[in-house]
Amino acid sequence: MPHPAAPRIVDVSVIVVNYNVREYLANALRSLRASLQGVRSEVIVVDNASADGSVEMIRKQFPRVRLIVSDENSGFAHANNLALRKAKGRYLLLLNPDTLVREDTVRVMRSYLEKHPEVGLAGCKILNPDGTFQLAARRSFPTPWTAFTRIVGLSRLFPSSKLFGRYNLTYRSVEESYEVDAVSGSFMFLRRDVYEKVGGLDEAFFMYGEDLDWCYRIQRAGWKINYVHATSIIHYKGESTRRSNLDEIRTFYEAMQVFVGKHFKYPKWLLVGLKISIRAASAAAFVLSHFRRLWPAVIDALVVDCAIIASEYLRRGGVFLFPDRAYPTVYIIPSLIVVATLLSAGVYTRRSMSVTRSWTAVVVAFIFLSALTAFFKEYAFSRIMVVIAGILSSIAIPGWRMMFRIMGRSRPGGRSTLFGRRTVVVGTGPEGQAVAERLRARITDGIDVIGLIAAPGSSSSGTVAGLPVLGTVESIGKVLRSHKVTDVVVAPGVLTNTQLFAMIGGNSGLPVSFQLVPGTMEVLIGKASVESLERVALVEVAYNIELPSRRIAKRVFDVTVAAALLITVYPFVYLLAPTRKRRGSFLRNLPDVLSGRCSLVGPTAEAVGYIPGLFLGKPGLTGLIQLHAGRPVSREEIEQFLLSYARNQSVLLDLEILFKSFILHRRRRRIASAT
Repeated sequence: MPHPAAPRIVDVSVIVVNYNVREYLANALRSLRASLQGVRSEVIVVDNASADGSVEMIRKQFPRVRLIVSDENSGFAHANNLALRKAKGRYLLLLNPDTLVREDTVRVMRSYLEKHPEVGLAGCKILNPDGTFQLAARRSFPTPWTAFTRIVGLSRLFPSSKLFGRYNLTYRSVEESYEVDAVSGSFMFLRRDVYEKVGGLDEAFFMYGEDLDWCYRIQRAGWKINYVHATSIIHYKGESTRRSNLDEIRTFYEAMQVFVGKHFKYPKWLLVGLKISIRAASAAAFVLSHFRRLWPAVIDALVVDCAIIASEYLRRGGVFLFPDRAYPTVYIIPSLIVVATLLSAGVYTRRSMSVTRSWTAVVVAFIFLSALTAFFKEYAFSRIMVVIAGILSSIAIPGWRMMFRIMGRSRPGGRSTLFGRRTVVVGTGPEGQAVAERLRARITDGIDVIGLIAAPGSSSSGTVAGLPVLGTVESIGKVLRSHKVTDVVVAPGVLTNTQLFAMIGGNSGLPVSFQLVPGTMEVLIGKASVESLERVALVEVAYNIELPSRRIAKRVFDVTVAAALLITVYPFVYLLAPTRKRRGSFLRNLPDVLSGRCSLVGPTAEAVGYIPGLFLGKPGLTGLIQLHAGRPVSREEIEQFLLSYARNQSVLLDLEILFKSFILHRRRRRIASAT
């Protein structure tokens, strides 16, 4: 009779609670796979009723993961407890799904606990996606004084002070290991013995605070809590919260209040004062967070008031000449009406940087204001002033949005400008080339791929797929500074996680966004969002360039700009450059734009009929294809450029392409003259 198989001994059980962060979870599980090499381990994922296909992704891509599917989002603590009861490991790791771990992380933490039997739970160094240190990696318990310094901001004002910087221990080095009160719930490595004695997480905390509470109970049970600097993870903080309907600020402060009331037995008056402070801080943080969303409305209101002051000066030769009784109404009512009109037009949602919508809303608002002066005679000081203020506002309100978009400062998640994202791709092999090709096809999303970065040990010179190799990973800091790079995209399989961490950590002081492309080549994972890398499909969608209103606006723009250049610039160039060739093709063909044979911005003449059945506009003096004339452009890229332009065409986009063409032309002339 055969002997029954011996139960598999599990050294480390990794528990991950997921809620609607499929792409981040897949990335975390891939990094775990490398970190658990040679470790007897199991990975348990608890899905809290995600609606983004996370469960299907795990079953398909990670069949060895033990999956627990919850019918509802029962909170972080409850979900972890479900997995803790099923875990078999001698050591337990609670890990957030929006993290990346190094190849050595699990082994370093296991070795640390084996060498320090007095330590019951430990956390490692936690980095933000830009390489900076995440303060929550080591903390003190929120005693009344510590909570007070955190709530009123003293800890931020005096981070190096032991008196004021105790909550996040900002006065201590991050490059040393030592005992702390608590570590971040995004990474908690503990012994099974600790869990069996102390129990699981307190489910009274829905989210936030349960990690502090657990550390407090473990410490009270006689074990130490330590911060370990020898290894690190990257934490894309708050992704699950952002994708839920939770009020993050309110939840955090309520958790702090529950913790203080549960564990600290201070005089009632002190606890009441602390609770009042927590509620006040929560309210202030709530107001500030919403103010950040509404800052465009504040700017618009100020612009309207400035326009009224300017109109008064232009009309009357001075300012503040209205009757005193009129000022509250004159400066408040027009601003409110303009902001309300912009709000009703949807400008303060995801279209906060829409130039067309903001211009239309301002015009409508001032037409309404002009009509009001006919009913309220006591405020009809001068109707011409309303007209002047309206003209100024209709220029300034869309104008500041246009400048923000040109400078690449539009709201995250919206379309950036052609100038906003100078991007390099790490990887010169097939993976890097494939990523670069997909990114180059998204030129209207503001991604300008300027070159490639070679992996360690690869050649750092030459040209690959029409893109220059600017340097290696070891010298990437110099490349980022000299080329003013804003985005670094790492192709799949090019770097190990340890190399990735070293690259990000070594350039943490630079204003650069590091983004990862997983092996599926479907998405681009960054600090603030997950962007699709899928190609634009030729499907039944609405193309802006086919709309009659866009055609009319495009023609008006062409005629206006071409006529202005023909009157102001063309005569001087004609005199200074007697031969047609020396005048340049752009200026030479301006009469054709005026006559309607071509457009300022559009496809090349050869590409006009490239996609059967789709109107692409008239041939352009410049355009997305022409911007890439200095390198080989594949047929697929040409198709993507044409589709992207047809879908996103607007007067603003045409203006951006013209600016880009002018800048590239000047750059090429400087390079040519230098050589």
